[in-house]
Amino acid sequence: MAAVIRLILIVTIVLAATLVLAPVQIVLMYAAPQLSRKIPLLWHRMVLKLLGVRVHLHGEMARHRPLMICANHISWSDILVLGSIGELCFIAKDEVKSWPGISWLARMQRTVFVNRERRRDAGIQADTIASRLLQGDAMVLFAEGTTGNGNRLLPFKSALFAAPQIALEQSGIDHVAVQPVAIAYNTLHGMPLGRYHQAIAAWPGDIALAPHLKRFVLEGAFDVDVAFGECIDITPETRRKELAASCYDGVRKHFSRLRRLYHRE
Repeated sequence: MAAVIRLILIVTIVLAATLVLAPVQIVLMYAAPQLSRKIPLLWHRMVLKLLGVRVHLHGEMARHRPLMICANHISWSDILVLGSIGELCFIAKDEVKSWPGISWLARMQRTVFVNRERRRDAGIQADTIASRLLQGDAMVLFAEGTTGNGNRLLPFKSALFAAPQIALEQSGIDHVAVQPVAIAYNTLHGMPLGRYHQAIAAWPGDIALAPHLKRFVLEGAFDVDVAFGECIDITPETRRKELAASCYDGVRKHFSRLRRLYHRE
């Protein structure tokens, strides 16, 4: 019963805060785009506080722009985790636009939607991301293209890694940076999440969202570790597949280290 009351309280507070902040965000998106980056940051921090999720940082997000973050993807909650760390915008799969409520929230954060199945559109999508990078938005790319099981990384898809180089070519600036970032859900109520219990946090694509979201909220008290790797500077000679491979190696190295903090697997 206590868990149900907690769930109702969390949903009520989040809805109320969202209804208050949304009109402000809509105005800022058009009138003051730079300020509009701050509202999602506050919103994500509030939601994580209500859920009892604690984020532990290892290293720090690069300060210079243009910047693209390349991260592994475990759950829908990765958005909350990364969104609570800095002023970020996300790259999401096109089908998110059809998700009630979540689509609206994504638009409030100025998300770029991409269709990874339509390869002929990859150049246009990369060009859109490049434009946002040049506007000063730090863009988050979940390079696996889907969520994993929390125990290992999936192969990185390379198509959208063309965006940083397009930004470099279009602007005439000295460099564009890509920063590998690893996310790991390591404990729940202070107890290590082993391979079997990763399913409490992880949300693989074949699991319905609503039941997983409900369970995640009811459980709460996750500890999430986020490690920032060294930036990779993009040059005119950089090839996207080589960049994808370098980012994969960086994320995998930090992910393995984060898992070893609590587990001997």
